[in-house]
Amino acid sequence: QVQLVESGGALVQPGGSLRLSCTASGNIITITYMRWYRQAPGKQRDLVASITRDGSTNYADSVKGRFTISRENGKNTVYLQMNSLKPEDTAVYYCNADISSGNYFRPVRNDYWGQGTQVTVSS
Repeated sequence: QVQLVESGGALVQPGGSLRLSCTASGNIITITYMRWYRQAPGKQRDLVASITRDGSTNYADSVKGRFTISRENGKNTVYLQMNSLKPEDTAVYYCNADISSGNYFRPVRNDYWGQGTQVTVSS
């Protein structure tokens, strides 16, 4: 069974930095896209950043120049480095990944989510 586990959320002051991590485990064959989403109270879940297996990235306009997504394929891990944090970055951050797992000759591809990690930016 495939699982995604996030870590790194915390309370931080405006202008501060945090690094989120998300590691996938289980009978994984390959991971294509890895993404970070966030959801603030009373709002929809929005895409923050995505990265392909070969390292191509995309960012929401609201985080460009402040956040950096990266991954270590050998560790099935994706990171989100968040700098110059603002109060409006406060949200639960979720990891998401497209993962093929199971039998190598008949893999099953699914979309998986982590449980979320809270990021609070406040003085």
